[in-house]
Amino acid sequence: QVQLVESGGGLVQAGGSLTLSCAASGSISRINAMAWYRQAPGKQRELVATITRGANTNYADSVKGRFTISRDNAKMTVHLQMNSLKPEDTAVYYCGAAIATQTLTFSAWGQGTQVTVSS
Repeated sequence: QVQLVESGGGLVQAGGSLTLSCAASGSISRINAMAWYRQAPGKQRELVATITRGANTNYADSVKGRFTISRDNAKMTVHLQMNSLKPEDTAVYYCGAAIATQTLTFSAWGQGTQVTVSS
C-alpha cells in the first residue's frame, strides 16, 4: 500500500507562485513515475506533469515554461513549482504514483489540494 499526502495549496493572485508538495509513505520502494493532475469544477481530471525515477519530465502544453516538477527519491516526495499562475490554473491538484510498473499508469492518489488563482 502506498499513501500520498499533498500540501501547499491556497489562494494566490494571478501572476503569483505556489509550490505543491506530495509525500509518499508505505511501500515507497514500489513507486516509479509520479505525477500531478488537476481537476477544475465541471471538468475532467487532466495531466499537469509527470516525472520518472530517473527525473525525466513531461508537461501539459498549458503549463510548459511556468510549472516545474521535481522529486526527491530518498524522501519519496514530489513537488510542483507553479509560477506565473493564471485564473485558469484554479483546480484541485492531485498527486499520483505509478506502482510497480514502468508505465505512466497511476494507481495511487492523494486526497488533493485546492489551488485558487484570483484575477
